[in-house]
Amino acid sequence: MGIHVNINGDFPESQPIEYVERKGKGHPDTLIDGIVERASMDLSREYINEMGSILHHNVDKGLIVGGESEATFGKGRITKAIEVIVAGRATKSVEGKNFDIDGIVRNSARNYLKENTRFLDIDKEVEISTKIQKGSADLSSVFKSRGTVPRSNDTSFGIGFAPFSETERLVLETELYLNSKEYKKRMPAVGEDIKIMGIREEGKITLTIAIAFVAEFVKSLDEYIDYKKRVIEDATKFASGLTKKEVEIMVNTADSHSANEVYLTKSGLSCEAGDDGSVGRGNRVNGLITPFRHMTLEAAYGKNPINHVGKIYSIISNEIAKDVVKQYEDIKNCTVYIVSQIGMPINSPKNLNVELALDDAYKKDFGKLNEMKIRVADLAEDHMKNIAEFSRDFISGKYNVVP
Repeated sequence: MGIHVNINGDFPESQPIEYVERKGKGHPDTLIDGIVERASMDLSREYINEMGSILHHNVDKGLIVGGESEATFGKGRITKAIEVIVAGRATKSVEGKNFDIDGIVRNSARNYLKENTRFLDIDKEVEISTKIQKGSADLSSVFKSRGTVPRSNDTSFGIGFAPFSETERLVLETELYLNSKEYKKRMPAVGEDIKIMGIREEGKITLTIAIAFVAEFVKSLDEYIDYKKRVIEDATKFASGLTKKEVEIMVNTADSHSANEVYLTKSGLSCEAGDDGSVGRGNRVNGLITPFRHMTLEAAYGKNPINHVGKIYSIISNEIAKDVVKQYEDIKNCTVYIVSQIGMPINSPKNLNVELALDDAYKKDFGKLNEMKIRVADLAEDHMKNIAEFSRDFISGKYNVVP
């Protein structure tokens, strides 16, 4: 395994412009990510309970097909059901033991939706189907490690970084705040489908927020306008505790109040009215979409936690980066890149590259700099040595893959 530590990194705050996006827990892309990830966890637990180990599976292809609905002030109804489709591969039988893969995955989808939505009637307003086939023989053979460490099932890479910039943290935590249980108790009209686009231009941050309001709680246009104002006030106050920069917040900018065209839904979800969702189109495993950062397009959700390096390296790279900046306060930013080679042990990537951003003064102290590079490389190597424990930590819930 080759580990390289470079002092060539930059940090977002040094750039004049920054974009950050967050698709909240009710966005259709986030919902389908969460559904297939729950399916992988439930399958893993079933395999462990019955066979003592996680068997080959990848249920990482999924789609939410938006339904149809009618919503107006004070009421709403879904007229055509939302469809959830999960596809992939999984071990259906081994040593005479058969697994109800389709039933497990359908229950995973049902339970995830119940836990993450408030006003969706899962039995009447959602249709769940599966297209899960038996795992291919060649990948199943790769899954069976020749030693104690599984072998990579693919040639792929993962990228992680830390810490979050001020804008990144603001976008993430504002969505979590608006979707918190406490906020919903105070503002039940605010639906779960919330998307935030943050733009920092020099010292000013603009948050454009889309919220699917729940029609049942909004009796008139005036009340709708008042709810928007209250959300802006609440989010602005919340933001003031996270940044000293000027923050401008706008909600549902596509509304036309004069034409009574507003964002109302029966369920608080846009997928009730034709908005589709697909695995991998939303947040990365750190909960954000960050086009001004290096990031992987790999969709970690639904992939097995044993040897699917697209999942494992995406998560471990973030863990390494977080540990590096936690231990070294002089490091302004850390980006970790890990690439695998199919068939090789997962703890022996083809390459691991760590990119650090430091103040110029620190770069001139070559002795201190070289010592840091050695210690950072050792830290990264320690993470890779312990990577075989990833699946156990994954099943225990240590990693929140859909944060």
